[in-house]
Amino acid sequence: MALTQENVTAALATVIDPEIRRPITDLGMVKSIEIAPGGAVHVGVYLTVAGCPMKDTISRDVKNAVAKLDGVTDVQLELDVMSTEQRKALQTKLRGDRGPEKEIPFNQPGSLTRVFAVASGKGGVGKSSVTVNLAASMTASGLKVGIVDADIYGHSVPRMLGAAERPTKVEDMIMPPVAHDIKVISVGMFKPEGNTPVVWRGPMLDRALHQFLADVYWGDLDVLLLDLPPGTGDIAISVAQRLPSAEILVVTTPQMAAAEVAERAGSIAAQTHQQIAGVIENMAWLPCPHCDERIAVFGEGGGQTVADALTRTLGARVPLLGQVPIDLRLREGSDEGKPLVLTDPDSPAATELRSIAGALSKRSSSLKGLQLGLAPRG
Repeated sequence: MALTQENVTAALATVIDPEIRRPITDLGMVKSIEIAPGGAVHVGVYLTVAGCPMKDTISRDVKNAVAKLDGVTDVQLELDVMSTEQRKALQTKLRGDRGPEKEIPFNQPGSLTRVFAVASGKGGVGKSSVTVNLAASMTASGLKVGIVDADIYGHSVPRMLGAAERPTKVEDMIMPPVAHDIKVISVGMFKPEGNTPVVWRGPMLDRALHQFLADVYWGDLDVLLLDLPPGTGDIAISVAQRLPSAEILVVTTPQMAAAEVAERAGSIAAQTHQQIAGVIENMAWLPCPHCDERIAVFGEGGGQTVADALTRTLGARVPLLGQVPIDLRLREGSDEGKPLVLTDPDSPAATELRSIAGALSKRSSSLKGLQLGLAPRG
């Protein structure tokens, strides 16, 4: 069979842009295809921006895809950069007919993305590690997941996911880095080198959250997780205003001192009219390394206490979704950017986290308010 441009185009259609997560043929990134008589193929590819951090990945994937075709003896690749007009056309293609306005896609009537705001009363309860492992577990089950690191002052999600790349900007859209197949955005990705602190007041925090939600190209997500800062401050209020349909996940540890504070964090739902998806008790116990008995390092019952108190406050049942035991590997994985549910999925902590993620993922979306595109026949 003779090698044709159609063959090469079909092969290029299998190359997925690592940031936008769509075939490069759909994005107008294929500049040219030339086939020499001896089977050498020359492919021209447009990058979205100069210095694209994913150019090596795109180059490798293009060469590998074309080289698999019968009759190809060599693959030569030429990289170019999109013009301003091409980037604007790409932006229009991705945003549809919405134009340049900064709408939050998750608030649109047709959105099927479930949004979970992961909250805690105080710091140090493992809220971020729970968020990352829930996201990784959902992704492993086949869902498309994103994380907004909304803990502006205490951002830690990029390290926990091993997301080292900086976001790419295409016109006024931000392409989020992808780690473990999870799209993620964090203020830590925009800071200069070093561990410099973020010194912002309330209005700037709200603006940053809005940019993370509206300017970032998230694509079609099944689930978006927001890792909130501890407490009931500016970000928690902004989330309630910007994403009124977001469901709150409350993370606590067993001791009463933490449970009381977590109850206050969850009670904000009574004022914002948000739904609480449930309570997660982290660091619930330590398995004894000698006899496997459960050692209640931080006490017992805090998670159920929070769930019961929020049930009384809100007048609707708030479940205790799970109790995650202490596991040294969970901490190690967070430091190394390797979620425990991926590296050791059968460990007790990972098993519980996967069970929680499964319970959150099973709830089906309602068709109420959706346009089904039906019309009577004339």
